[in-house]
Amino acid sequence: MTDEKLKMRFSYMASEVAGQLIFCVISFYILKFYTDVYGLSAATAGSILLLARCVDAFDAPIWGILFEKTHSRWGKSRPWFLWLCLPFALFGVLTFVTPNLGATAKILYAAITYVVASVLYTGINTPVTSILAALTPESHERVVLTSFRMFGSKAGVLFVNLTVLPLVSFLGHGNDRKGFMFVLPIYAIGTVVLYLAAFRNLREVVREPRQTLSAKESFSALKQNGPWLIIFISSLFFWIAFIARISSAPYFFEYVLHRRSLVSVANSLDFVSLGSILFLPYLCRRTSKRNVWGLGLAGSVVGQLIVFAGIYRGSVALVMTGWAFGFFTSGLAMAIPFSILSDSVDYGEWKNGVRAAGLLTAIGAAFCLKAGSGLGGALPAWILAHWNYVPNVEQSARAIFGIELSCIWLPALAYILAILPVLFYSRYERMEPSIQHELAERRKMAALVSESL
Repeated sequence: MTDEKLKMRFSYMASEVAGQLIFCVISFYILKFYTDVYGLSAATAGSILLLARCVDAFDAPIWGILFEKTHSRWGKSRPWFLWLCLPFALFGVLTFVTPNLGATAKILYAAITYVVASVLYTGINTPVTSILAALTPESHERVVLTSFRMFGSKAGVLFVNLTVLPLVSFLGHGNDRKGFMFVLPIYAIGTVVLYLAAFRNLREVVREPRQTLSAKESFSALKQNGPWLIIFISSLFFWIAFIARISSAPYFFEYVLHRRSLVSVANSLDFVSLGSILFLPYLCRRTSKRNVWGLGLAGSVVGQLIVFAGIYRGSVALVMTGWAFGFFTSGLAMAIPFSILSDSVDYGEWKNGVRAAGLLTAIGAAFCLKAGSGLGGALPAWILAHWNYVPNVEQSARAIFGIELSCIWLPALAYILAILPVLFYSRYERMEPSIQHELAERRKMAALVSESL
């Protein structure tokens, strides 16, 4: 392996760590922060999360079109790391600032900061996915790079979950409002530094034909793009399940198990998913990507059932085993869509003659992640509100049932729904070698024609 290839892999990993330093805090802790620290009702918090997802329905395609129209000396995807890292970090910090405002102003402040941070995350996270198709034309190397990216994701999540609550408590001296205001700027600095490192070291070596596409032409890449549609549907349900699970975790461990100290430990167990991600290239060689994908989702359902069995038997050890097993298998289900999105970009070019990496990844990855995160946070919030959750008191039996519904059964159902479209992916996976060969021939012919003119 060359030093240049190794540098590319670690720089790609750095781009994912950068985003997680801010987005992980938002994904894992924003619901509990809004209800128990900032003082919003669960229903209001859920509505704010849903509002951001409604905005995403518009901002993700807009970002995708902007990426398609980007032509710079740094490439199409890479310059966005430079342009958006500071605004994203700034609004990540502002999201956890708690000014003393009236009730309506407090809600408006929370909504505006969260929505803007969410929009900026779409803008800076989408290039992390779309640049993959430009880093290498090799399908297997894309899987390897995705494994490095997922390692970075899990490392970032582990770091945040092990440090954020202890740092909030330490720096805030028991005042969580002050603690979050001191901690988030530290993470924001790391975010900016790592994005700048990725900008400096990554290179877009696969030069796409210089296209000037209208919005309508960009969207034509979605036409009859079966693999992209499968990725979109499955990813949306996956992120609903994953975020519902982790956003409900603080309530689950505090009020159901009465083990609040386990919240950081439980969410840090996300790191065990590296055990499956590290074997991803090997598994994809041994069997189909569809099988690996489906196995990861099915294992996530089993993990939820083990957690329920632990509650039924009153065994914290069994609950933690199920929690860890769910994270372990979810690593496969999380990594595969990021890897094969590049293949769906190739399919769109082969099928429709339009290569729209920015748009396909903006909607197929960033939108699914953001929409799933919002719904995965909003649905538990509404369930908690419906089942009479009251912050910072002993919960009623009705509220306990709502917490279990949010943390166990809602994710299990969403994981099952995510499996269904995956069952139809095989036929497209079998076409990948012939599509790559035909695209290579088309590009050779296009280059010869260009040279002769």
